[in-house]
Amino acid sequence: MSEPEVITRVENGVGRITLNRPKAIHALNRAMCEAMIEALLAWRGDEAVLSVLIDHAGERGFCAGGDIRMIAESGAGDASEAKAFFKTEYQLNHLLFAYPKPITAIVDGIVMGGGVGISEPADVRIATERTTYAMPETGIGLFPDVGGGWFLPRLPGQTGVWLALTGARLKAADTVVLGIHTHFVPSEGVEALKAELLAAPVDPKAVADRVAGDAGPAPLDAHREAIDRLFAFDTVEEIFAALEADGSDWALKQLATLKTKSPQSLKVSLRQIRTGATLSSFADNMAMEYALGGRVVRTHDFQEGVRAVIIDKDNAPKWSPADLSGVSDATLDGLFAPLSAEEGWSPL
Repeated sequence: MSEPEVITRVENGVGRITLNRPKAIHALNRAMCEAMIEALLAWRGDEAVLSVLIDHAGERGFCAGGDIRMIAESGAGDASEAKAFFKTEYQLNHLLFAYPKPITAIVDGIVMGGGVGISEPADVRIATERTTYAMPETGIGLFPDVGGGWFLPRLPGQTGVWLALTGARLKAADTVVLGIHTHFVPSEGVEALKAELLAAPVDPKAVADRVAGDAGPAPLDAHREAIDRLFAFDTVEEIFAALEADGSDWALKQLATLKTKSPQSLKVSLRQIRTGATLSSFADNMAMEYALGGRVVRTHDFQEGVRAVIIDKDNAPKWSPADLSGVSDATLDGLFAPLSAEEGWSPL
């Protein structure tokens, strides 16, 4: 028998979820999301389960995202399998967000895309020196889903917009300062932390507060003023112009990075974040992202981005439209149009 891709069990009052697909850096598929949902629903009303702990097996990382290859193959057809995956994954994201018991996620290593979606809703989010966080979706013609429209605009200043558009990778010193992660624990201390969490299951935050260390100075601090000034606009064209006008090495480097991304994805992601900032509930955000996701995966840019980055690995996508001027407001309106009640997403 092959091992399950998600291991769930209860230990000393802690509901434990361990991602167990290490060869794929625990990239999420629908069955993994369903297994997590099943466990969380069973534990929600179980008085013997006092808190939940999410971690991963192996050394390579927490979770590199979702099963992008499957999503692209589905999107090349009628997208029904991709939509079914998004529906389940987003229901898991919302279940975690609204969960009545404290959740701890130990994000030791790579955490991107879908991995952010299952860790960011947790009450306690532990980073280590091995943590690398990113929402790199604009590089494959997608957008920062799994709740990115909710979490990113609620980061300090315009850092969420900068992260979404550039796909920048951050280490723990920056993620903890920004509040993406709540605590820093060195990787050699993770097993001891888990033992403490199992010994005191009622209040994982108190345990993390006691055990956590200092992640060190945050490299991003030097650029926070520039980020807030240059990424404060409501159109991508204005952000490009501001970066060019600023002319500093850092600004021009950001501009060069943005010019490699899908123009459609840049505009979609900026609208997603500006819209998400105005929404009053996480569920409303997930409904928006579900409508958007089912359409974006069928577009040229997503298919081409996956080909270039994941399948052929030539890292030379040919975006269409090739520049921002080709992405009209009407195109965006069509991608963001709400679904009917029958087709739309709803929480569990």
